[in-house]
Amino acid sequence: MKKTLLVLAALLLATALLLPACAPKPKKVQIRWFVGLGTGTDANQVPVEQEVVADFNASQDKIELVLEVVPYESARDTLSTQIASGNGPDIVGPVGWEGTNAYRGQWLDLAPLIEETGYDINQFDPDLVAMQVTTDGQLGLPFAVFPAAVYYVPKMFDEAGLNYPPAKYGEKYVMPDGTEKPWDWNTLTEIAKLLTLDANGKNATEAGFDREAIVQVGYYPQWQDALHMAAFWGGVSADDYYDEDYNAIIPDAAKEAWTWYFNGMWGPQPFIPNASLAGSPEFSGGNVFNSGRAAMAITHFWYTCCLADFRDAGNEFQLAVLPANPKDGQVHGRVDADTFRIWKGTQHPKEAFEVLTYLVGPAVKKLAPVYGALPARPEYQQTFLEAKSAEYPFVTSWQPLLDGLAYPDVPSAEGWLPNMTQARDRIASFLDLISNDGTVDLEAQIEQLRQDLDVIFKK
Repeated sequence: MKKTLLVLAALLLATALLLPACAPKPKKVQIRWFVGLGTGTDANQVPVEQEVVADFNASQDKIELVLEVVPYESARDTLSTQIASGNGPDIVGPVGWEGTNAYRGQWLDLAPLIEETGYDINQFDPDLVAMQVTTDGQLGLPFAVFPAAVYYVPKMFDEAGLNYPPAKYGEKYVMPDGTEKPWDWNTLTEIAKLLTLDANGKNATEAGFDREAIVQVGYYPQWQDALHMAAFWGGVSADDYYDEDYNAIIPDAAKEAWTWYFNGMWGPQPFIPNASLAGSPEFSGGNVFNSGRAAMAITHFWYTCCLADFRDAGNEFQLAVLPANPKDGQVHGRVDADTFRIWKGTQHPKEAFEVLTYLVGPAVKKLAPVYGALPARPEYQQTFLEAKSAEYPFVTSWQPLLDGLAYPDVPSAEGWLPNMTQARDRIASFLDLISNDGTVDLEAQIEQLRQDLDVIFKK
């Protein structure tokens, strides 16, 4: 019996040796996707992001994508701690330039990976690709874009007997007497004064106009800071405010833009609300266009997220193209953009790049709608526009916003500044001052800003 058992054991061992070995499955490379520096943390967004993760993981067997969602309020502290400990996430986003600049020098240049993998960069608009280039390299690929346009209220134009602003770039503005003028900042100013009314119905150009009782304004730079104003006016980028030695510079176009803004509030024929008026309850506490008391505003596509009150009050808006600079005759636009970054400390750059191309590719169809973002890729834009048309059925054409994509600010007005947080705080305090006090010496305040930035930049 014992001999028989030994024989059977030997046979079993021999059989096992002849059978192919069952190799263990290769371990998947884990790629962490950090969400929190921008949009993406809302309760309605996270399930869609989880769905995208599941879709990607099911699409291949080499990478495990892991989602990390951190509340916006604590996202920067969390990410800073992770990076400082050498445990940063592989991918961060969606994120705009503000969040990107806060971690300058921490992002991977994608150019070598694009070349190595043969990724087709030509599927994107080259201007939108260029928007993601800094001195650190190609930091991202186009994902979500938010072009700008003039939002205007047709009813206010009708009541004033004015024609609407042009809907196509290159068209001129037609005055009531039939004469044509270039659609530039001078023409916008002229009609904005006619659209600014006091409580007695007088416009800003009429004798007896009461500037202390303004009930309707002709124009408002909706959610624009001082740098944005200079960009729309004369194409000024963040790079233009300092030289290679970090000496502060205030470009002429910025001075012109701020002077125009100051005079629009405090000049003899005001057409822009000062801070006190803009912040009043009647003007929606700063959300001026949404109050239904502004005839025109320049802002971005993302503003369509926030006009429900305007619509529900029975108001309607249409879209016009951006005005040109009166000196050079050129349109200087601005395009906000969100995308994804790869942390330069990633241990798996190729796998992270594969995930990134998925997020700006197949995942766009699910992510863009929940982010309220216009996809950079034209093939995904129609669904987004259909949803916007359902939300605002009175808008006859979104084309002026789409055409705004042809006027990106490259380099960006939201680009990096030396000692960025303190510099931007100082610029914000300048804008706050001139928006609240019409008695200041504007030229002196601009020079003081330059001197202060000179110190800040060199710290």
